[in-house]
Amino acid sequence: MPTVVFHKNGATHQGEVKENTNLVVRAGIRQFPFPHLRYECGMGKCSKCACRVMSGAQHLPEPNWKEKKQLGERLAQGYRLACQLWIEHDIELAQDDLEQAA
Repeated sequence: MPTVVFHKNGATHQGEVKENTNLVVRAGIRQFPFPHLRYECGMGKCSKCACRVMSGAQHLPEPNWKEKKQLGERLAQGYRLACQLWIEHDIELAQDDLEQAA
């Protein structure tokens, strides 16, 4: 099972997830530790769930059109939309405390 390490507000949360898990879905049903994940629409329209991928990016698919539209230049800085990712390998993410521009 993939391990997810999630950094937010100076704290580190870690947990295992089943393969093909979406973290926004896990956050929505309050499964630890992902209720700490900031998100809103879950459909790639708002970019509230933008996270910086610190490790494991090589296992992710290429950004889809929603991520390209919402994140623009932030893609090059390692950001991805958590709502658009289905986790199949270990990953480490950080969600900055600042609100992301939509």
